[in-house]
Amino acid sequence: MPLIHASYDSLPYVDAPPSAAALATAQTLIAADITSAGIDPSQPHPSLIPAISSYTPQFPASVETEHQRLQADPSSKLAAVDLKRYEDLEAPPNTTPTSDEDRPELLERWNAALEKAHTSSEYVQGRLIQLGLLEKFGKNSWLVGNSQLEHVLKALEAELADVRKEQENTEVTRRGQQESVGGELTTLEETWKTGVGRVLETEVAAEGLKQQILERRRAGAV
Repeated sequence: MPLIHASYDSLPYVDAPPSAAALATAQTLIAADITSAGIDPSQPHPSLIPAISSYTPQFPASVETEHQRLQADPSSKLAAVDLKRYEDLEAPPNTTPTSDEDRPELLERWNAALEKAHTSSEYVQGRLIQLGLLEKFGKNSWLVGNSQLEHVLKALEAELADVRKEQENTEVTRRGQQESVGGELTTLEETWKTGVGRVLETEVAAEGLKQQILERRRAGAV
């Protein structure tokens, strides 16, 4: 019989699964042991770092304003960018064909409209530049990005395949180790049962012999 240099707490390929009654009994014993040790299962272990329950996140004033807006009306939309400045502008009315200096308020309206027109023009020009760059280089950038993502995906798939193969090899090794000692464990169990049975038979025979000796002594005394 070879020496066993490793011990296994669980032998799923050798041991039979426990019954529901055995599991209930084990859980009852575990619960009683925990209770006797004065441990509250609902509380975390003292060795764990306590959680910071008093932590309050701090947000900027703008974020707090958005939180309040969403709480008041969850269906509301963010209005941070005024899109009206990019819409078609309407020219203010003219007083005379030559000058509007006699109407300062109207001149101010023309200056505001001119500023909005400059803003809209710069936006449109920047947008056209971006669209041109996208049309010229966007396809290649998109293909390069897809190629990089494919390389990342292939690397992850290869790593996953290696991990699965390692898991399968570990499972096969584990099964082989347990099955290799399964026969030995079965022999030891049968030997133990046989030894216990012989001990009980010996005790019964000794008790019977003891009773016979006592009866003979009583008969001799009479």
